[in-house]
Amino acid sequence: MAKPIISADSHITEAPGTYVDRIDRRFRDRAPHVVRDPKRGDLFVIDGMDKPIPMGLIAAAGKPAEELRMFGARMEDMHPGGFDPDARLGEQDVDGISAEVLYPTVGMMLCNHPDFDYKHACFDAYNGWIAEYCAAHPDRLIGVGQTAMRTVEEGIEDLRKMKTLGLRGVMMPGNPAVADYDDPVYAPFYEAAVDLGLPLSFHILTSQQDSFKARGPRLNAFLSIIRGCQDIIGMFVLGGVFERHPKLKLVCVEADAGWVPHFMYRMDHAWERHRYWLPAGTLTKKPSEYFREHVYTTFQDDWVAFQVTDLCNVRRLMWANDFPHSDSTWPHSQDVLAAQAAHLSPADRDLILHDNVAELYGLERLER
Repeated sequence: MAKPIISADSHITEAPGTYVDRIDRRFRDRAPHVVRDPKRGDLFVIDGMDKPIPMGLIAAAGKPAEELRMFGARMEDMHPGGFDPDARLGEQDVDGISAEVLYPTVGMMLCNHPDFDYKHACFDAYNGWIAEYCAAHPDRLIGVGQTAMRTVEEGIEDLRKMKTLGLRGVMMPGNPAVADYDDPVYAPFYEAAVDLGLPLSFHILTSQQDSFKARGPRLNAFLSIIRGCQDIIGMFVLGGVFERHPKLKLVCVEADAGWVPHFMYRMDHAWERHRYWLPAGTLTKKPSEYFREHVYTTFQDDWVAFQVTDLCNVRRLMWANDFPHSDSTWPHSQDVLAAQAAHLSPADRDLILHDNVAELYGLERLER
């Protein structure tokens, strides 16, 4: 009998009071908040960012492609489980999902906010909110916290707070304040993450390299949004981070996985042919070996990923439904899996749909 399915990447919808009600009082008058525009619908306004966040694609799960719109949606149009944990269980049941690892929505965009003090205050507020949300059903709602990475020391303190709150991982901003992530200055942070059992997650659209700006048609931008995550993985591998921290775990979130075999091959080629004139960190193994051991990838509608499991480490592939966003397979996830994963052995299917994410986040203890 197949094991219950866990989505390795789903999202909440921040409630109107998520930040306003919880943020440090010094930032309360600037807290992210919802305004209603008569033409564009509800918008999350973030002080210091050029454009507000429209709600249309946040509420898009289940809609046919021709109905997808960025603007026009209101908070009452959202899937209620985005901010109501009791309603969330019913939405999971509709999709045949037993549990979800939950990431923010507005918080993704906040990762690129230029003001690290503001970002830190927002993430503190969010971490309290998501911990409370998940506490309603901790066996089915698996929360991931956020850190602004203003300093290494503060990042470690953030990890400790997340652990105390019952959160299971940390969503990293693509660009930290101090130095880039391959710098040895982060060694204490990485060891703290290992000791606390909190995997590091890098989600698409959370680094400065990610944007919906692209050459040619706007649709071309959809193809570019995975490149920031690939760049970060390359930095960790080739910069020797995993060589120095052999127990560190990194999750590449929502960037799909069908590209993984070629990416590993190209890293090996670069290392073997070009490292003498393009310096890299100290490695004692092929780059692909670090990738296969340390990097987990989540994917939703990715037929190719299911076809190349023998070229990847199947124990690092994790399926997701991305509910309630526009790329979500909800409420048709079972049909998608029947079409794309039917050829897998029962053991591999269980690994990708359950075991890998359960092991990574320590969920086995919740199922006993």
